[in-house]
Amino acid sequence: MRLLARVGSLRAVVAVTVGFIALNMLLVVLGNITDYGTNEAFVQHVLAMDTTFGEGLKWRAITSPAIVTVVYVAIIVWEAISAILLTAGTVAYARGREDSARTLASAGLLMVVALFLGGFITIGGEWFAMWQSKDWNGITAALRMVTIAGFALVLVHLSPRRATP
Repeated sequence: MRLLARVGSLRAVVAVTVGFIALNMLLVVLGNITDYGTNEAFVQHVLAMDTTFGEGLKWRAITSPAIVTVVYVAIIVWEAISAILLTAGTVAYARGREDSARTLASAGLLMVVALFLGGFITIGGEWFAMWQSKDWNGITAALRMVTIAGFALVLVHLSPRRATP
């Protein structure tokens, strides 16, 4: 019964949730590195706005290969840092270091929200009109990540805090 109580505790739920988001982000980074060309093409087409229909917005397009590369590498680095923070948070939860776990997990989850809400939905979706593209639209996937990371952030901040002396 005690084991079941521990497994079903809020701390365990948070640790598992953060752990799976860490694994997801690690797989995202791995995919972006091992399938670099495909994923860079996504960034290139979104920035170029070459499959959008709003002609009045085309002045926003970026077609410089150098800028595309910088943006794509920055995305991968951002994802890698968030994956590292989330992994460290998961390990800290497993070791019972809840205060540092909460801090690490919160930072990693906030980075995920910032990337997918700020980067993909706001900048990609609205500034570069990604929502108009039938071929290069990542809004649904980004919304999924914002929802999952946002839910996890709530769980992390619901977890009981230890009393400080």
